[in-house]
Amino acid sequence: MLRARLQSAFSDPSSAFGLIWRLLTEYGLSRWRHYAVAAVLMALGAGATALVAYLAGDVINSAYVNRDFTAVVRVSLLIMLIFSLRGAAVYGHSVILSRVGNSIVAENQRRLFNTLQQQNLAYFNDRHSSEMLTRLSTGAAAANNALNLVITAAGRDFLTLVALIVVMTIQDPIMSLIVFVVVPPIFLGLRNLVKRVRTVATSQWHGGAQTLETLQETIQGIRLVKSFTLEDQMRARFNANVARVQADSNKMARVSSRTGPLVETLAGIAIAVSLIYGGHRVINTGASPGEFFSFITAFLLAYEPAKRLARLNLDLNIALVNVRILFEVIDNPPTEPAEDDLTPLKIAAARLEFRNVDFSYRPGDPTVRDMSFVAEPGCMTALVGPSGGGKSTILNLILRFYEANGGIITIDNQSITTVSRRSLRSQISYVSQDVFLFHATIRENIAFGRLGASEADIIAAAKAAQAHDFICSFPQGYDTLVGERGTSLSGGERQRIAIARALIKDARLILLDEATASLDAESERYVQEAIAELCKGRTTIVIAHRLSTIMHADKILVIEAGQVTDVGTHDELLRKGGRYALFYRLQLQQQEAREPVAAAGG
Repeated sequence: MLRARLQSAFSDPSSAFGLIWRLLTEYGLSRWRHYAVAAVLMALGAGATALVAYLAGDVINSAYVNRDFTAVVRVSLLIMLIFSLRGAAVYGHSVILSRVGNSIVAENQRRLFNTLQQQNLAYFNDRHSSEMLTRLSTGAAAANNALNLVITAAGRDFLTLVALIVVMTIQDPIMSLIVFVVVPPIFLGLRNLVKRVRTVATSQWHGGAQTLETLQETIQGIRLVKSFTLEDQMRARFNANVARVQADSNKMARVSSRTGPLVETLAGIAIAVSLIYGGHRVINTGASPGEFFSFITAFLLAYEPAKRLARLNLDLNIALVNVRILFEVIDNPPTEPAEDDLTPLKIAAARLEFRNVDFSYRPGDPTVRDMSFVAEPGCMTALVGPSGGGKSTILNLILRFYEANGGIITIDNQSITTVSRRSLRSQISYVSQDVFLFHATIRENIAFGRLGASEADIIAAAKAAQAHDFICSFPQGYDTLVGERGTSLSGGERQRIAIARALIKDARLILLDEATASLDAESERYVQEAIAELCKGRTTIVIAHRLSTIMHADKILVIEAGQVTDVGTHDELLRKGGRYALFYRLQLQQQEAREPVAAAGG
């Protein structure tokens, strides 16, 4: 019966025993040599502690019974030597466990990061980035904390307790039974708190993640927060999250410390009874005072490791909460495998074709429906239409951020699902409306387009993107830090840096998603010149709301409700008088309405 229960506990990966077994096999086995050395040093420390307790009795007997000062000095020097040995052993196993722990944290951080990189966009759409940061910071260290609890409990605390119990038994077997009388109530009291502690620790973690989420969103959206005077609302939201964490922390303090009075009371009873019984033996039966002193010394030295062992189940379950949180991410199967074993994409002309493609983000709500079109090599194909029609989804499908539900997408007659994602994306330059720049220098951000690019290539790309002049106007030039997400640059400057990054990549296929939508007239002119340079001789698919920016496109596709409803050049579509002509007239009217206002303002 017991064997069946143990097998069930270890086979359940979510149970405490299952998690500990996994930690030992995944992290402990590969580092067994280091743990073995640490265990030997722990054993030396435990033996030294017990030996000191034993020799303390000899000191008392030599001083008070035998009146032998020389023996007192000799034993005292031996105790000093033993303490030095114990100090070296403690130092050794502490350093070893710290180094092993650091390697476990680093391994977990790498595993977690690698797992996240193998997930598709849908995975991240359902999660906040602050959750991942919290898992990385707390979860990565959790495995080491749990392993250290197990190793130190089995090595340092258990061995020390056993060694001291041996000393206590040698000195007085009857009095040693007192220790075993107080242990069961302590373990029983702590056992009932484990489930409660696990619940509170989980709530603590979620509260911490929400606190970080509010902080991150406030910092990233600081312009919006200030422009809409949302400081009070964000402060209230942050304070509510902090208050929740504080309440959970206070609850954890109460729950985890609840057995303290029980432990201290039982220990006090055991010490008092031992003193009374030991005093009786020395005074009334003529027992050696050294034995009594040695027993009490061993008993007091055994108190702390015994208390830690009693709390082991409690502390371990707190640590295992974060281990579960870590494994929840690490165990996620890749939703975007590398596919490096697939044939790489080989581009000759860069002809892109959609054949009867269907796609939906949610079941029953199609975003792209039976879509077919061809983007001819070296030509610009523009996508226009109302918001929500599926234009950005087309670019997402080309980049395989999402997989089409039906139909086929080909580049030079190669289905993009039969080639590796890396080879596909390495031959596409993508510039979005919401430009993302890394918190690095301008030089580094451009060079991300082609790692290892020379200084001359970086400058040439910046010049072609109409960015060189404004870069040189900065005191630090190309070494200027752009800030988080490029916030130290204007919208037009960020766009030109992004275009320089796309230029230096020198890809045959260009995807532009509303690259000029939020720019002023002057910035738009610079960006348009940069885009013209970027698109020379390359197959380009561009999404634009400003129809003036795609009037010279070789082909314009009108996209509505996930379908291509019209095709032609700018002039052809105007002559047809369809939806494109309506869009164009509306934009023209809006522009004419703005011009008198601008003139009056000037």
